[in-house]
Amino acid sequence: MSTKIVNVLGYAAGNDQFIVKARNLDIRISKNKYSDDLEGASPIEYILAGFAGCINAVGILVAKELEIDIKSLQVEISAALDTDKYNGKPTAVRAGFNAINVVVKPTSDASPSELQNWIEQVEYRCPVQDNLINPTPVTVTLVKEPEAVEAA
Repeated sequence: MSTKIVNVLGYAAGNDQFIVKARNLDIRISKNKYSDDLEGASPIEYILAGFAGCINAVGILVAKELEIDIKSLQVEISAALDTDKYNGKPTAVRAGFNAINVVVKPTSDASPSELQNWIEQVEYRCPVQDNLINPTPVTVTLVKEPEAVEAA
């Protein structure tokens, strides 16, 4: 088994903005009421963007392995999300997506059966899709910073 550890570090930067450091990248999440240039996508949009990007990355890898020439690839994703739980309203509906629809449009000379095999492999191997459709253990640990103590 090969394991790759992926780490990100997020922090609130004021201005209703949350910044996530991923490798040497700063990812801006949510609104910045003071500067439209600093506005970022919502966390939900980042999940869908990551899903689309993963389909692209795995799609390229699988196409090379299957010797399929993908000239271009478009991935359209839409998702339904009930916001009642997020907004603190009593509801039996879950907080997450209740449906995700993905449309993959490759430009290729490959046959329909070759492309069907390709997309099945992409779905099977896409780690983001795997995390969206299967339970993943999540541990949340709260650490309160110790309060500063003044020297006597």
